[in-house]
Amino acid sequence: MVLSRRLARFNKRVTNRVQGVWAPYLPPWALIVHKGRKSGAEYRNPVLAWRSGDRLEVVLFYGERTDWVRNVLAVGGGEVIRRGRTMSLANPRVVDGTDPAVSAPVRRVAGARLRVLLGDLAD
Repeated sequence: MVLSRRLARFNKRVTNRVQGVWAPYLPPWALIVHKGRKSGAEYRNPVLAWRSGDRLEVVLFYGERTDWVRNVLAVGGGEVIRRGRTMSLANPRVVDGTDPAVSAPVRRVAGARLRVLLGDLAD
């Protein structure tokens, strides 16, 4: 089930600011750093993300039409801060939560109702 836009707006204004303080250091949280498609401004979004080898898997609780997902897809990547380390995120793509490319722990969280952003990591 994709969460409501009303909740997304609240989280964008309130919750994300609080989570942004500890998300880069406390897995499975991570911070996605990306540029705005129109403004070019830098944004930071806390997300639940799992690492599977050299790949990052992010469950899209608000769907694939959120600004940060659209920004990352438009420019072909961004940066991820996870466990205090900054890594490049390249080749982002959105797949179903049941896709065989998605790791088992993420499939359990996403299920058939949610989509997952996959991206390649480089230090």
